[in-house]
Amino acid sequence: MYTCLSPGAIGIRATLPEAIKLAAEAGFEGLELNVKEAAELAETHSVTYVRDLFDSSGVRVGNWGFPVDFRNDRATYESDMAHLPGLVRVAQQLGATRCATWMLPFSDELHFVDHFDLLVERLRPAAQLLSDNGMSFGLEFVGPRTLRQGHAYSFISTMEGMLGLCCAIGTGNMGLLFDSFHWYTARGSVQDIASLCPEDVVLVHVNDGIAGRGPDEQIDNERALPGETGVIDLGSFIKGLVDIGYDGPVVVEPFSQRVKALPPREAAEVTRQSLREIGL
Repeated sequence: MYTCLSPGAIGIRATLPEAIKLAAEAGFEGLELNVKEAAELAETHSVTYVRDLFDSSGVRVGNWGFPVDFRNDRATYESDMAHLPGLVRVAQQLGATRCATWMLPFSDELHFVDHFDLLVERLRPAAQLLSDNGMSFGLEFVGPRTLRQGHAYSFISTMEGMLGLCCAIGTGNMGLLFDSFHWYTARGSVQDIASLCPEDVVLVHVNDGIAGRGPDEQIDNERALPGETGVIDLGSFIKGLVDIGYDGPVVVEPFSQRVKALPPREAAEVTRQSLREIGL
């Protein structure tokens, strides 16, 4: 596995060239790809130009976020899907083979089965396109019980449930965006990780919980840097992933107001140091 900077996850707004430079200076091995910006740069210059930005800085092209709004109206979904092949082509040319997104653990309109069926219908064509281009597609389960409260219908919020959705999509390239915070809040175990194979994990997020709160009390957008509070057993989480042979990017997503308030260079360096403190 390798360390990978996601600027947006720590409150940094930067162009792709700026983000590459920041990742290199802070000691990250990779950078999460803004695929839309990369496509714009490739159109203005060339794909080779974009690739050289990474290569000249010694930074790997990391994962990229799924750029399709599949959660809302059909017209928006279809419009985004029409642009997806061009973005996949750029990502493929840059060697960005891991795409991922997250799933809401509730709905106020759809019962579980209808929600599940809609996601299979909408995600399968994209997953097949990614598969045809040698890419994997990760789906993130969101664990906090507090996020599901007050909504009409609960949806998938566990590792097992998300793997079931991946299986139903059925394109053979599906796996998890596996987040330590959601593993903890879903009351996951080391044995759960040991049951996985490397292909089951597309992307890893690491962060810590808020001190003084148990798994059922954590709030989704309130977290800490890895190792900052010791609430989550990140040593066991990382060791479990090493033991199954995971070799992809590891991204910090702390939703930390303290980190967001720092200047970009300092925010990146503090985030990189947090990964060192958990052995990465």
